[in-house]
Amino acid sequence: MSENKNNEPKKLKFNSYWIYGLVFIGLLFFMMNTDSKSGNDVSISKFKEYVPKNDIKKIVIVPNMRIAHVYLTENALKKEAYKQYKPQKSFTSFMSELPNFSVKFIDLQNFENYLDQQKKENNLSFNLEAKPQDTTFTDLLLSILPFVLIIGLWIFFMKRMSGGSGGGAGGQIFNIGKSRAKLFDQKTDVKTTFKDVAGLEGAKEEVQEIVDFLKNPEKYTALGGKIPKGALLVGPPGTGKTLLAKAVAGEAKVPFFSLSGSDFVEMFVGVGASRVRDLFKQAKEKSPSIIFIDEIDAIGRARGKNAMSGSNDERENTLNQLLTEMDGFGSKDNVIVLAATNRADILDKALMRAGRFDRQIHVELPNLAERKEIFEVHLRPLKIDKDLNVDFLSKQTPGFSGADIANMCNEAALIAARNGKKSIEKQDFLDAVDRIVGGLEKRSKIFSKEEKDTIAYHEAGHATVSWFLKHANPLVKVTIVPRGRSLGAAWYLPGETHITRTEKLLDEICVTMGGRAAERLIFNKISTGALSDLEDVTKKAKAMVMIYGLNEKVGNVTYYDPNGQNGFTKPYSEKTAELIDEEIKNIIETQYQRAISLLEEKKDKLVILAERLIEREVIFKDDLEEIFGSNQFNEESKNSTEEE
Repeated sequence: MSENKNNEPKKLKFNSYWIYGLVFIGLLFFMMNTDSKSGNDVSISKFKEYVPKNDIKKIVIVPNMRIAHVYLTENALKKEAYKQYKPQKSFTSFMSELPNFSVKFIDLQNFENYLDQQKKENNLSFNLEAKPQDTTFTDLLLSILPFVLIIGLWIFFMKRMSGGSGGGAGGQIFNIGKSRAKLFDQKTDVKTTFKDVAGLEGAKEEVQEIVDFLKNPEKYTALGGKIPKGALLVGPPGTGKTLLAKAVAGEAKVPFFSLSGSDFVEMFVGVGASRVRDLFKQAKEKSPSIIFIDEIDAIGRARGKNAMSGSNDERENTLNQLLTEMDGFGSKDNVIVLAATNRADILDKALMRAGRFDRQIHVELPNLAERKEIFEVHLRPLKIDKDLNVDFLSKQTPGFSGADIANMCNEAALIAARNGKKSIEKQDFLDAVDRIVGGLEKRSKIFSKEEKDTIAYHEAGHATVSWFLKHANPLVKVTIVPRGRSLGAAWYLPGETHITRTEKLLDEICVTMGGRAAERLIFNKISTGALSDLEDVTKKAKAMVMIYGLNEKVGNVTYYDPNGQNGFTKPYSEKTAELIDEEIKNIIETQYQRAISLLEEKKDKLVILAERLIEREVIFKDDLEEIFGSNQFNEESKNSTEEE
């Protein structure tokens, strides 16, 4: 046992209800194992041998069980033949006399006729009794046990929901409406600071200003300014919204209440609203303070969107109470609400207006420089190779979030340890990227020669088309080793762009259709291996026509529905729907024929590339340069990037 500050040993706390429950269950099993209706069972033929001997004192028949309990006389028990039938002592033997043995019969009437006949013929004196139901003390307990368990479970769950620790069962039940927010303050050991949050400079600056508001309110109120009531962190999953809030807890010297949006929701009506009231009451009492609500969309969804379901009433009541509380405190209360979500588009407009969440802080996916900073944070505790280039890692991971980078570093460490290395090398990180993006490598999959050739030409088709198109992403490597759901893959390195032109989207569709085009050109057949390719090009072509207005025939209109309010209704006519379908198909088919034409022109090089792929299973950019020559488009892109 550990000791406290006064050097007094801590006493172990036992829950008396659990002790009583264990004793009760133990006693019940003891009685079930010891309580017995009879010590022995005998066959009907053996029983008929004993009846004429006049050694039976009493026979008790239980009709519903088709069993008879036989009680022997005291003189019979002294005989050697009956010593085995002495009744066993049990916990309940003091309550009633136990039979010496029992016998089962088939027909009650025949059994009673047989006993009456034996009594008359042999002048027997045993008593014959009937018992309507064979019930013992154990049977009684078993009938009560379900009710006891139900009551016990009800008390247990009520104590859990109320946060009780084993004291009075009813004393804490009404605490269910109390807030479940976790409090961080000066006494709490919070180690996360802004130094641990790499990148996100703009977001950190705004959050840092909020912390400064609470520390030095006079600096801002002296000029007539008001402290903002709330700030909403918006961004894709894994970009560091919750981490940023933890850093606020570490930096701020004020109480910090942290909880999730789902913590307000409960099965009981009115609990959510009660918890909101209690949360803001606690925050005002400890003012200045910060409230952080993670995943606020759990309670902040737009009201009235699900008219067919009545299950939203409790959530909407909770949201109404949150709106009321955020209006209820003023700038003098010095309470600021921080919230995080990756679904800002579905939040209620009343929650988003100025005066509640005055600021929306967008936390986006990190760019090249920010990814480098994030790598440097996550590489600190790792034993990495001294020649590892962090700039190279940040360039190889476009589109990765902070959580993805953390996962990649951990995966690289596991791969290096699995291979018995003393440090984590460059190849371990590249393997980690493959593992995260493509899935687990499955070399155990067995392909026929025809399947392997088809996969090789399919992937070689992607690589060949991408090499000769100006706006296609630079190729990194091509593999026919299956990973996850894919049988092969061509890996590209997308650039750091914020807008995409029509030419680039068309080139990307052409590259994606290059796999099926190669199958058609070489084998004059197509396969099901292009499923993911077809999904990708259909999605891009649909976005060009319906969202971005990049199709001349459909025009400069968009049918983008960010809130999902359209449902089953279409915001366009049937004639327009036919035009949209026709243009989507036209875009894909045009780029498909373009890919076939390009591959026909480079067919000899396509065959060389596919044969090398069949031989090596994995080829890299250097192999493509050897076969196709240098890629002038990639060189131009590289030079322009270096100039920037």
